[in-house]
Formats: sequence, C-alpha cells, structure tokens
Amino acid sequence: MIKKLCIIPAACLLLQACTTYDPYTGDEKVSKTAIGAGIGASVAAVVAYIDNKGESSKKRNQRILAAAGGGAAIGGGIGFYMDNQEAKLRKQLRDSGVSVVRDGNNINLIMPGNITFASGSGNIQADFYPVLDSVSVVLNEFNQTLVVVSGHTDSAGSDSFNQGLSETRAQSVANYLRSREIMNERIDAVGFGERQPISANDTAAGRQSNRRVEMTLLPISS
Repeated sequence: MIKKLCIIPAACLLLQACTTYDPYTGDEKVSKTAIGAGIGASVAAVVAYIDNKGESSKKRNQRILAAAGGGAAIGGGIGFYMDNQEAKLRKQLRDSGVSVVRDGNNINLIMPGNITFASGSGNIQADFYPVLDSVSVVLNEFNQTLVVVSGHTDSAGSDSFNQGLSETRAQSVANYLRSREIMNERIDAVGFGERQPISANDTAAGRQSNRRVEMTLLPISS
C-alpha cells in the first residue's frame, strides 16, 4: 500500500557522500548532487519510511528471511552481500540510463522519468520493461533485501497532482516487479511527490532530473 510520508527537510537527512557509477561506462565517480544532499536525503527518507512501520516491519522481515533460507541471516556479512548485488546490477544496467548509487549498505537505482514514463502518465513505457526484467533477475537472486520503489516529480503543477502521479508511478513499477515473481512482502511503494528534489526546479534540466523513480534496496539482517 502506498503511503504519503511527511519528510524532515533534506539537510537534516543528509547521509555520507554517495559513490556512484556512470550507467554507460561503469566507472566510479562521486556525484555532486549526492554530496549536496539530494540522493542521500532520498535514501534516508526511504529508510525512515521503513523504520516507521514498527513491529509489523520486523515481523515481515522475519517472514522474508524464512522464505529466503530457513530464517538464516545474510551469510558472509551484509556489506559483502550488497557488494555482490551491486556488481551484478551495474553489469545488468550498463547502457540502460539507470544510475546505480551506493549509500552505505543500501543500493539506490535512479530511473529517470524520460525513460520510464510518458509525460503525465502512470503507465510504464514499453521499452523500459526489459530494464525492469534485468533488475528482477538480480532481485530474485538476492532475495534477502527489501525493495522500496519511490516516485518523485518536479514542482510543476499542483502538489496534489504531483503526489498522486508519484504514487501511481511507484505502484506501477512495484506491480511489475511482483509480476516477475519478486516476493510481494519484499516490495513497498511510496510517493514523495515534489518533496525530495535532487536538482533545482528553476531550470528544465533540473526539473527533468527530479522526475524519476527510485528503487532502494535495503538489506534484511533480522
């Protein structure tokens, strides 16, 4: 179920600088936007969303782990597990236009709006399905992670329209992942509307950056 979440201002949620990988070359680089707070704040907002689910979230995690391997925690350490998952995602997503951002033990996939949805639409563009299929292959292999799909918009239009559009887009991606046999309980969808920009909204390029869907992968340890 999609929930509207009130977020603390981005500056208060800033995490450590993120390591990013160019989606076309696979080369490591440091994102100026991430250092500025945008991407780190988006991940922090997702973490806060999950943490606020309380006891129900803990029980869900236990069910996921049981389904993944008899209730055992991630073998070999969380960092190593997420390293391997990240490497496979980068290989699968090279040349896709999707950016892979590592933030601590979390992985964030940033899917620009221009390659995922038509303007104002909540329907996934047909040529983006193969990209989601590639992501699903990795998610099915690394089944001890939560998958939080978050929708984001620019500031054009009303807040209520942007909120609704972000929710619809997040749910569309989440539903497609479920259709690719990703365990339902692993997936959450949330719309942030225009509240988590990663660029300024006063330029066309900035607004384009803000129109996006993110997929945040969080390791389950208990």
